[in-house]
Amino acid sequence: MTSAGLYGAYGGRYVPETLVPALDELDSGWRAARADASFQAELDELGRTFAGRPTPLTRAERYASDKRLYLKREDLLHTGAHKLNNALGQAVLARRLSKRRIVAETGAGQHGVATATVCARFGLECVVYMGEEDMRRQRPNVERMNLLGAEVRPVEFGKRTLKEATSEAIRDWITNVETTHYLIGSCVGPSPYPEIVRELQAVIGRESRAQFLQAEGRLPEVVVACVGGGSNAIGIFAGFIDDAGVRLLGVEAADAASLGSGNAAVLHGARSSVLSDADGQITDAHSISAGLDYPGVGPEHAWLRDSGRADYVGATDAEALAAFRDLTRLEGIIPALEPAHALARVRELDEELVLVCLSGRGDKDLAEVLAQ
Repeated sequence: MTSAGLYGAYGGRYVPETLVPALDELDSGWRAARADASFQAELDELGRTFAGRPTPLTRAERYASDKRLYLKREDLLHTGAHKLNNALGQAVLARRLSKRRIVAETGAGQHGVATATVCARFGLECVVYMGEEDMRRQRPNVERMNLLGAEVRPVEFGKRTLKEATSEAIRDWITNVETTHYLIGSCVGPSPYPEIVRELQAVIGRESRAQFLQAEGRLPEVVVACVGGGSNAIGIFAGFIDDAGVRLLGVEAADAASLGSGNAAVLHGARSSVLSDADGQITDAHSISAGLDYPGVGPEHAWLRDSGRADYVGATDAEALAAFRDLTRLEGIIPALEPAHALARVRELDEELVLVCLSGRGDKDLAEVLAQ
């Protein structure tokens, strides 16, 4: 990444002038925090005593019996998904910036729950924007956010999913920028957000790299993660990007494949690979998984694709549902529908030593799965 927040041709800032001072303040605060050993020490302590880090590496022996498959168990993190890594870090950063009000967007609800959790932990005001369609299919997470004291504001226009929720959160932030921190949930948005989220999620890659070496005495041949906005994937990839012998494989929802079939365009403040038509208008994404139902992706993923360092493929809803059921019955682990997309591609891999980021647990998705 360059100092301008660019990953090759992607990233940058495409925002109203009213947000530039807030982004400059955030960037300055982030650089100061990164240089302050007490910041990382506080995050490490919170990770151990509040979040439940390190999360384990689990050998899945029956799901793909011809492989040595390991799952990085972010589903065992407090709140049930990797989203807490980023929420904790940004909440600590917001307090350093004297921001006492937090706004966030959520699709699958896991980022909303993580945000509501850290706001409860630190006594911060919390507003979460969520599309009405996502509120319907992720009702348990809406109830959790309410219990944690967050105000969940329904978004009733467009597809009523993550894209619209993000747009509303940004509008709120523009209106209340002096008092409010926008706690973005994925490695998207204007600089410095993609870098912040990547670095806060990189704990997944650092841990799993050391754990895999301990388990196998060598690195995995391939690291696999689902990709919506891309935060769990960029987090685990971060531990292996410099290892040329390790293949990086991202799996998108087949009907939300912004890397597989998107075009370079601007969405939510940054240039990336985006689902759009010939006129540059953003087109709709679709996935049974609310967390992958987004027409864009983090700019670093677009750069990793173009540079050839990472490969990206798709998985259909039917394939993800089959993987969901198989992992549940064969391993006693109920995955979220998001990482079920990654699991759907595992059995066909040529590689034997496989590491998958199991980014979240599946209790939030039971109603959706059982309805199929």
